[in-house]
Amino acid sequence: MSWSPGDAQERRPPRALVAALAITGLSLMTLDHLGGDSSPVEPARTVVGEVVGPLESVADAAVRPIAAVPAWFRTQSSLRDDLAAAEAANAELESRLATEPLDRARLAEYDGLLTAAAAQQVDLVPARVVAYGAAQTFTRTVTIDAGTSSGVQPDMTVVAPAGLVGRVVGVTRTTATVLLVVDADSTVGARVGSSTEVGFLSGGGSLAEPSRLDLDLVDTTVVPAEGDVVATWGSGNAGPYVAGVPIGTVTELFSTPRDTTKRAVIEPFVDFSRLDTVGVVVPSDTESDRALIGPDGIRR
Repeated sequence: MSWSPGDAQERRPPRALVAALAITGLSLMTLDHLGGDSSPVEPARTVVGEVVGPLESVADAAVRPIAAVPAWFRTQSSLRDDLAAAEAANAELESRLATEPLDRARLAEYDGLLTAAAAQQVDLVPARVVAYGAAQTFTRTVTIDAGTSSGVQPDMTVVAPAGLVGRVVGVTRTTATVLLVVDADSTVGARVGSSTEVGFLSGGGSLAEPSRLDLDLVDTTVVPAEGDVVATWGSGNAGPYVAGVPIGTVTELFSTPRDTTKRAVIEPFVDFSRLDTVGVVVPSDTESDRALIGPDGIRR
């Protein structure tokens, strides 16, 4: 099958027809412009609008959902990002609300250590209790997060804002083990407030409230009174217990058939089942990796 320029010429519309269509179009445009609102083309335009308008509406209704798909995906992605950000902010707020009582309690305990350091004229290394000793060991100990790098050494006194906690029995660079005064093997030299008589406190071995300590006075003829405050007697070289740290109050007097004198039960000021913030008594020239609490406030 062959093709020739003559075939293309036969398919082209006659020039006269093209010219006639152009003249007709220009004439209609001129009449429409000159006619204004009374344009003779207006009826035709109305008819075309009534026919084409519904078709355009149908086409728009069909095409609009498809055209909106990319925007829908962009909107959904933005909403997911906003939701994730809101959930993260809400979780942070809930965490702050949950820890706020604990933060307030610790702040109050730090204030208590400041008061204790000023009252007893000692320097303290602040520390937190991070673990309790296993019950299977039959000893009552806690682990604190301060060790030799903080200036803590064995046989140092450990206190809480309320009073005596115990003494350091072992240290690492970052931690220390504290033997609590309520341990059954613990013995603390003590002095009864009203009579200033001295004696020895032994632990009852329990952390449960109320914990108890038993007091035996050196002078067996002295009978302590209920409500008397008991404080540490103090050891040589300020260890393992410095003098004047409050321990508890006399709550009960008792005796056995074999005893010729009465003994006293002491209720400690410290709640040993809820220990958190404590202070280790250190010499005033101690070098520490953390701020020290002294009689005049915090010292770095």
